[in-house]
Amino acid sequence: MDAATRARSDGALLSLRDVRLSYGSTAVLNGIDLSVRRGQAVSIIGPSGSGKSSILRCINGLLTPQSGEITVDGIEVRAQKTDAQRIALRKRIGFVFQQYNLFPHLSVLDNLTIAPMRVLGRSRAEAESDAHALLAKVRLADKAKAYPGALSGGQQQRVAIARTLAMRPDLILFDEVTSALDPETVGEVLNVIGELADEGQTCVLVTHEMRFAEDISDEVFFTEGGVIVEHGSAQQLFGDPVHERTRLFLQRARGEDRAGRAARRASSTTD
Repeated sequence: MDAATRARSDGALLSLRDVRLSYGSTAVLNGIDLSVRRGQAVSIIGPSGSGKSSILRCINGLLTPQSGEITVDGIEVRAQKTDAQRIALRKRIGFVFQQYNLFPHLSVLDNLTIAPMRVLGRSRAEAESDAHALLAKVRLADKAKAYPGALSGGQQQRVAIARTLAMRPDLILFDEVTSALDPETVGEVLNVIGELADEGQTCVLVTHEMRFAEDISDEVFFTEGGVIVEHGSAQQLFGDPVHERTRLFLQRARGEDRAGRAARRASSTTD
């Protein structure tokens, strides 16, 4: 049974099996096994440098592992060798990065319509209708004519999410999308992602926001040193982790969460 057939039989939209990635003698991923069913929200947590973002980049073909199997809805990612094949794959996989990567010379509306028109062949009328609906969805309906430089970081990230949704992807990858934001704007971005998950959008998130990961996730994977140390439901992993390393990480991360919330409260009081 090949990888694509095996993934479909497991009911997985996304499947990784024994994925290994190295840069020279430096191992980054050491045998990653992960699967995501359609409609699930899955979080990947762990210390910096544990391979979390590399997993996302392997999923959409930005990085090519030396070995292992990656399938997205039956498509074998590593078998997509030509530019046309990779473009076709990335139509189905949205990616929201830490940086917003908006076109600064285009209005918000044009940022949302350019890819659907050029890549998917939609008419301007259809693309603009979708764009306005998506801007309303991320609570930026009044910003269609604005340019990215006139928006806050949180607003730009919400535009980036709307732009990803405009391609109607099967799967969206979120890579630390709040890490570049002012603490005051983190919540508005997390609220949008939470609503998408509630609506059944399949998501894989790399995040340091532990409370958010616990609330949103159907399943959580804890990584360290390029391996998955532990995975399970959010309730199990956050409430009763099996591995001592997971417990230590969560204790430290929760302490940082509390310190961050206290700092934000102090900032709002002085402002």
